[in-house]
Amino acid sequence: MTRQLIKFGQVSENRKARFNYSIDDTIEAGIALTGAEIKSIRYGLVTIVDGFVQRRGDNLFLAGIEIQKLPTAARIINFDERRSRQLLLHRNQINRLVGKLQEKGATIVPLKLYFTNRGRLKVLLGVGYGKNRIDKRETIKRREWNKTQSRLLKG
Repeated sequence: MTRQLIKFGQVSENRKARFNYSIDDTIEAGIALTGAEIKSIRYGLVTIVDGFVQRRGDNLFLAGIEIQKLPTAARIINFDERRSRQLLLHRNQINRLVGKLQEKGATIVPLKLYFTNRGRLKVLLGVGYGKNRIDKRETIKRREWNKTQSRLLKG
């Protein structure tokens, strides 16, 4: 199994988030990681589908994401694959997100994990409100209609 090293660009995307939540606001944040975790992410061994943001004291933490260890890594390098990782944000950004978290039904979920062209790992966070079953059905109908529209215009 050979994996391609990702220098810059998108590493992982959480498509379920846009289906389960109506996203109102997005913000870009950095993540505090170790070297072994960055190397694993560069090889695409990361899952952000179950991710969410928690508040602990004055900081925000990204929980629920899983970064797998590289199979070729030394046995000495150990890290917890599902630990909470601190988000790197300015104080005014943290205050704005905490204020939005206070609203009823609001949650912050990771939408994308990507490397910038400078090699920095960033996560795109979205402030979302949970959709109910009817809203999800509307999303599916809209998606199906767009598919049929594109087929009709193509043919």
